[in-house]
Amino acid sequence: MTVILAGTVLLMLPVSSASGDSLAAVDCLFMSTSAVCVTGLATVDPGTGLSLFGKVVLAVLIQTGGLGITVIGVILIIAAGGRLSMGKQRLVKESLNLSSGKGLKDIMRGVAYMTITFEVAGAVMCFFSFNSNFEMSHAIGVSVFHSIASFNNAGFDVLGNFRSLTDYNDDIWLSIVTSILIVAGGIGFFVFSELISGKSVRRWSLHTKIVVSVTLFLIVIGTVLIKLTEGQGISLLEAFFHSVSSRTAGFASVDIGGFTKAGSIILMLLMFIGASPGSTGGGIKTVTAFVVFRHLVSVVFTKHCTAFKRKIPDGAIVKAFTVCLMAMLVVMTGTFILAAAEPEFSLHQIVFEVISAFSTTGLSMGITAELCSLSKIVLVFIMFIGRLGPLTIATIWLNRDLTAVNYSEEDIMIG
Repeated sequence: MTVILAGTVLLMLPVSSASGDSLAAVDCLFMSTSAVCVTGLATVDPGTGLSLFGKVVLAVLIQTGGLGITVIGVILIIAAGGRLSMGKQRLVKESLNLSSGKGLKDIMRGVAYMTITFEVAGAVMCFFSFNSNFEMSHAIGVSVFHSIASFNNAGFDVLGNFRSLTDYNDDIWLSIVTSILIVAGGIGFFVFSELISGKSVRRWSLHTKIVVSVTLFLIVIGTVLIKLTEGQGISLLEAFFHSVSSRTAGFASVDIGGFTKAGSIILMLLMFIGASPGSTGGGIKTVTAFVVFRHLVSVVFTKHCTAFKRKIPDGAIVKAFTVCLMAMLVVMTGTFILAAAEPEFSLHQIVFEVISAFSTTGLSMGITAELCSLSKIVLVFIMFIGRLGPLTIATIWLNRDLTAVNYSEEDIMIG
């Protein structure tokens, strides 16, 4: 919240605006929240509405939100040669969902090296595509910004006129590079480190097996379904790119508003699932969706919820269903408020916008900039909840010392 407010103040400065006039406070709050929550929804065009200073502020906010405050703080402490107290180690362990604080410094160094490597390499590779349309200095800036936004799964672009990557829809090189950056940031450092560790597939952890298998499945099935629903209106490359991008990245190489209703439903499902735990992306997460699906299958066909010859803990199942149901509650509540505040837009457009905000994706049917102030504020809260996670938000209220009271049990009828 502090970073969002600081970003809001910086974006409100006249120097952040391309015109030299201060931007509206609600738009600055929206843009700052969208950047820190690595969403990509924008009420101000970053390409034409922000100055160089404003774009740098936006990039810093994206990087801060993607890595997380805790991770950045620890990396700075380590870089300065400082030591981590037990309290700081416990904070990092809890924020990253680690089972222990063992090897914490090595993990943080790995996160820093991975981030720098991918973003620098991504900027260099993107330069070859952008250099053909811009002067060298401008192309370098666009490449760096795009690499940061891609790896952190934030769909902002500085190409102007909210056109995202539609001018590069047939650029195979840029589409592949952007997709690699999105997937690398979306699978999480811990999965990536296990993939490059040299371990055989059989020795991978259950978490890594689930993340990799679900990620590949969603990319393939998403590509096929988008191509089938959109037909000749979209190429196989564009279908593949949107299958990857819709899972919390938010870049578009074609006009999303032109998608069929069936195609946009596929995008909404992919957005709702999102990326993987411990990554820069949002959504309910791939592992959550997998656990919910596997449990439902086990209820029908078997007695135990298993995966890759391992039993999934009951606590993980309860947490997965809790996250899923709370996410649906947030989406439904947000949809109701926006539907009441924006009667000129269709329900389909509003649901798409709300899911995009919750999953921190950033895809839009082109209605973001036209929303009223109330709707923008509602989306700000939804993006904030989506980035922290509904379970984390609920813990603020639920994780309290309450007097334990045990009641007698009585059966009820279900279904």
